[in-house]
Amino acid sequence: MVGFWGKRKREDDAARQAQDDDLARRARAALVAADERIRTTADELEFAVAELGETATKPLREGLTAVRTHLGEAFHLHQLNHDEIPDTAEELRTRNARIVQLCEWAEDVIDERTAALKERIELARQSPQILERLRGDVERLRSRLPLTRETVERLARRYSAAALNRVSANPDEAEQLLDFALHSADVSTRRREARRAEEANVALETATEAVRRAETIIDGVEDFEIESLRAQSTLADVVADSRQDIVAARPLTQAGLPHASEVRAAVATLETALAALPAPGTPSDPFADLATLREANAALDAAVEKARQRAARPLPSVEAVRHAVDAADHAIAVAHSVIAGHRGYIGADARTRLAEAQRLRAEVEPLVLPEDTREQALTLARRVQQLAGEALQAAQRDIDSGRYGGGGDDWGGGGRRNAGGGDMFGPIVGGLLLGGLLGDMFD
Repeated sequence: MVGFWGKRKREDDAARQAQDDDLARRARAALVAADERIRTTADELEFAVAELGETATKPLREGLTAVRTHLGEAFHLHQLNHDEIPDTAEELRTRNARIVQLCEWAEDVIDERTAALKERIELARQSPQILERLRGDVERLRSRLPLTRETVERLARRYSAAALNRVSANPDEAEQLLDFALHSADVSTRRREARRAEEANVALETATEAVRRAETIIDGVEDFEIESLRAQSTLADVVADSRQDIVAARPLTQAGLPHASEVRAAVATLETALAALPAPGTPSDPFADLATLREANAALDAAVEKARQRAARPLPSVEAVRHAVDAADHAIAVAHSVIAGHRGYIGADARTRLAEAQRLRAEVEPLVLPEDTREQALTLARRVQQLAGEALQAAQRDIDSGRYGGGGDDWGGGGRRNAGGGDMFGPIVGGLLLGGLLGDMFD
């Protein structure tokens, strides 16, 4: 028995020694790899500074400083492992584990900081090709502007000024953004020729963002025309459904029935909304008309639900739920188009309501067909439409306050901002202040 345990102990000691030797080898290899990585990255940093400037490369420089400090600790621990003072196995094990930990951390920091610069370095190196493509995009979008203006004029004969207010200024805004993009591209070229890489990159990013926004605004006009046609089609269906709902609700308006007065009031409100619809051929706002009719229809549904016994109350038809879902989709599409086309204006309220509407919309579809969840689907779809409508209203307020009510001076000094897009360049120009480009942009 004594021999057995002695052999077992020798085997355990040998296994532990093998593990310690492996850890020591890993520590030495990690220390060499981390030191080489730091030296290589330091060389790459100088090239990155030449490409991007000091500001963009500051995080990498700070990361290298921190890594060198901690690698110094790793070298010190390795020195302790090989000095003249004898060490226990536990001390060697602890130091080697710490060396591996410090070297892995150093590699992670360098990976993170260099990855953040990689895309910007590629952008800087490809700037001539990007500028050429950007100028091509500007010309392509300019060729779309005449048709966009014709579309706005055609829509003005069909829809009211309130409805068209969402896109009426889009052609002018897009044209200004395209002019600004070309000027920014020229600035980028001049600054790169002057070896002012950081400012050249800022101007290039500015030009790219201006083109992207211009395309979104131009697309917004076409999106508006499509969504308005869909809204008109949906409005016709809702009118038919509303009239059927009024006929179905009249038996519940008789005196003596529960909640008859509430049903009568809801019927009268819905009839008033139907009577207020513009005559065919009259400029209208199909989105506002649809929202008003939906609200009155929902109020009648609520009154009818209150008046009927829940057990006897028929479920909403699949068609009615589909109409509600379509209305919700249209409301989301309109709100999304406005917000995407005017991102610089839009505050948190509009964005939050649109996000919540989109989240709830994803929950509606599985509830439409089953009888036990159809009523829930109808309620949820109306809630989605309400949230999207609130998002659109909040976005419109933000746009109006930025376009018409900004109250500030223009960049040239004196006078108010242009009604066609006074604050549209705010998010784009913000970065130029730091780059010292503002004077050059608006010379």
